[in-house]
Amino acid sequence: MSEPVKSETAAVTAGNTEAKLALPKRRWLRPILAVLGVLFVINCALMWLWSREPQAFDVRANLPSKAPGTATVSALIKLNSIMLDKSGGYTSNDRFPPGVLLDNMPNFEFGMLQSARDLGLSLRNDLSRSQSQSKEDADLQEATTRLNSDNNSWLVPPSESQYRKANEYLASYLTRISDSAQPNAQFYARADNLAAYLRLVERQLGGLSQRLSAAVVHERVNTDLANDPNARQSTDAPSPMLIQTPWTQIDDNFYEARGTAFALIHILKAIQVDFQPVLANKNAEISLQQIIRELEETQSTVWSPMILNGGGFGFFANHSLVMANYVSRASAQVSELRTLLERG
Repeated sequence: MSEPVKSETAAVTAGNTEAKLALPKRRWLRPILAVLGVLFVINCALMWLWSREPQAFDVRANLPSKAPGTATVSALIKLNSIMLDKSGGYTSNDRFPPGVLLDNMPNFEFGMLQSARDLGLSLRNDLSRSQSQSKEDADLQEATTRLNSDNNSWLVPPSESQYRKANEYLASYLTRISDSAQPNAQFYARADNLAAYLRLVERQLGGLSQRLSAAVVHERVNTDLANDPNARQSTDAPSPMLIQTPWTQIDDNFYEARGTAFALIHILKAIQVDFQPVLANKNAEISLQQIIRELEETQSTVWSPMILNGGGFGFFANHSLVMANYVSRASAQVSELRTLLERG
């Protein structure tokens, strides 16, 4: 056999040997890629499942008694339970996939939490006290302290444990106001107490409306010191001001508003039960129903795969401006209802 042929045969043999040696290494690659692919699909499925918003519930169902306050406190307990035990559980403090990859649901939870905190504060300072110098309820004091815990804590103590403790104290308060033999726990369904709570709601909705409207840059006149010639502030602020929400926070504000509205719908429906005589006396039942209807519009299905941020009259939709429309209308009606309740 000639030398060139021998060299060619030796090269082919060497190449086959290298291929055989490399083959076992390539065989490990397929199962690894298959496992990664399966994990990716499972992760995506869980992200979709955990991002599903909770279903509405009947605030009149399973009330322990007909005593004033039972519907409102029961609704608050139920809302906290939904936030903690819905599909995927509480995701705001997750540190591992798929929870850590979620964005919309943590903001939805934060909106629910903000509404729970406002109602808890009103229960502690107004609804459970007959006068400004009345002693505060011990259960409500503990509950509000825990509701105001960091919503992002995951180690010691985790947020979930604090909010579950808050529910335990709220359940204790609910048991006491439902028992006619325990006069040391009270819920005062009065017009002034409801007006004090609505003031908190008005501010919450007003702030959300401003942030949602800032999805599109707009010029705002500084009205911080308007209507008071002697008013002062710590530092000067420019006027007019250009305001725009960073694009990374557009969907955050949108889903926080949805979570806030979801909680407020149920709270206001419960208030409709507990304050029925007060609202009827002021002929304000229809006003409260209209507020609830405006908030229910915020829960409409979002058909777009992402929250769009088009111009106000542009080709693409601006979901934030649509949400701001309902929120601001609800806020204005809350203001009118509060004014009506504050009149003698």
